[in-house]
Amino acid sequence: MTVLKVLMISLILLTFCSKLSATAITEIKAFDGVKAWLVEEHSIPFVTLEIRFKGGATLDRVGKRGSVYFMSALLNEGADDLDASAFAMEMERLAVELDFNVYQDSLSISFKFLTENKNDSINLLKKALTKPRFDQEPIERVRDQVLSILKSNAKDPRKIASKVFFENVFGSHPYGSMKDGNLQSVLSLNREDILNAYHDVFNRNQIFISAVGDITPKELRDLLNEVVEEIPANPVKITDQVIYKLPGGNTVIDFDTPQSVTIFGHGGIKRTDKDFFSAYVLTHILGGSGFGSRLMTELREKNGLTYGVSAYLASWEKADLILGQFASSNNTVMEAISIVRKEWAALAERGVTADELQDAKTFLTGAYPLRFDGNSRIARILVGMQSQGLPIDYIRTRNAKVNSVTIEDIKRVSTRILKEKNLYFVIVGRPTS
Repeated sequence: MTVLKVLMISLILLTFCSKLSATAITEIKAFDGVKAWLVEEHSIPFVTLEIRFKGGATLDRVGKRGSVYFMSALLNEGADDLDASAFAMEMERLAVELDFNVYQDSLSISFKFLTENKNDSINLLKKALTKPRFDQEPIERVRDQVLSILKSNAKDPRKIASKVFFENVFGSHPYGSMKDGNLQSVLSLNREDILNAYHDVFNRNQIFISAVGDITPKELRDLLNEVVEEIPANPVKITDQVIYKLPGGNTVIDFDTPQSVTIFGHGGIKRTDKDFFSAYVLTHILGGSGFGSRLMTELREKNGLTYGVSAYLASWEKADLILGQFASSNNTVMEAISIVRKEWAALAERGVTADELQDAKTFLTGAYPLRFDGNSRIARILVGMQSQGLPIDYIRTRNAKVNSVTIEDIKRVSTRILKEKNLYFVIVGRPTS
């Protein structure tokens, strides 16, 4: 990293840190102990609300894979007295944005509304969350859309690589299959399955909420009381923890393409582990953003084997991995894999240099404030902090944790978590060697 880049990032850091220091996060307590984090911003007359339910696609019932994903796609297809068409017209009239996204561990709801339309907008949100219709016509229409996505994914080498990797790593655990299900499971889902998925996910005991924008603490509390009260509080369904046990090696999936797509990884480290931040800095040096990482330097800059390569920590609710990916020509992909293994082992054995560590700290602390560039992103960050159990002052203390990492910390954690012999690669293509 050049001196000019370091100075530019430092200037950005100072500017944004001053904004963050002035950002007051207020905790709001509402019905039945439900809490929300609020950042007031009254300069623009709209509000971003982020709601997250823990569980997500892992709550699919046995034999009903993809039901939570399917259900989420129907939540803005009609509610209460509004069918799909009327619901869409009401969203347009109020100029609201309502998006639902499902992940393996959560279902998230992003809602934006104008302050002047607050009451009608909240009423629409309440209908969507508490009285979805799940009419048969939208069910069949959305089913066709999901089936089309699945058929497209079956021809995408990156999707194929992910599917095979996680199937082999996690087996019958929910993490071992794709959240959107498969052709057989989606074809078999009926309205009762969708209702079951809705009741399994929408649980007041698993809810996290944040709000950013033109709203006061009292207004947010009233909003939450109105919406959350009708969401039932059910016993929490426990999904088993899964331990990574797959031995290292390669799996090749034959696919007619000039480039082989490769996904690789092995077991990782928990978000709550005392060495997490050391591991976070370590994986950035190994395969983080930009052209300064070890893997990018060796694979692209020195050997021209790929356009891009990455490695990162994946800390999920029930499993922890270090994952990476790249694409390379069929006649060079095995050479690239050999270099990945070599760099993995070298970093575990020798650690990093002082310059590498300082550059990583400069980048990670300088880039962090750039995440807070809008109400929506701030709201997502806040709800993510809550769901991970992070303290309300984490935004202010996070960079200090990065800066506290020493070369000795990196050496200790690299020896602990980087296991070259455990690396497992899925290669989709036609490698020639």
